[in-house]
Amino acid sequence: MVVLEVRDLHAATQFYRRLGLDVPTPIEGRPVTVHRMGSGVSLLLTTSFASRYDPKFERPEHGYQQLLEFYVGSDADVRKVWTELTTAGYHGRMAPTQTAGPFAAMVEDPDGNVVLLTSDEAAQPGGVGDAAARDADISG
Repeated sequence: MVVLEVRDLHAATQFYRRLGLDVPTPIEGRPVTVHRMGSGVSLLLTTSFASRYDPKFERPEHGYQQLLEFYVGSDADVRKVWTELTTAGYHGRMAPTQTAGPFAAMVEDPDGNVVLLTSDEAAQPGGVGDAAARDADISG
């Protein structure tokens, strides 16, 4: 599970829906929504877990400490998704480019979390980097 502490649950939900995730509409009065991805990993968005239970929690002022990678398809799909997100007003940190690894782009979600958009097949659910799929093939 990946847990993201967000400032605005509805804004975060809209951003991740634009990435193609079927994130449920948050229930009124509950500071959380969860989406289980095809890979089996859940993305939990919340406005008050760390801030409520960790008395030393502080939001980072600048920079980022992690990347969330989303396999979006081909190189053309990376360009398309990056353009859609930046046109919608999300901050693009890196325009689509061929990196030393995958073809990739970076964009920030509403809370400044950096999302890496890639055409890297290893990041695709069921791809060469998907341990759950690999283990299923071995045990199946």
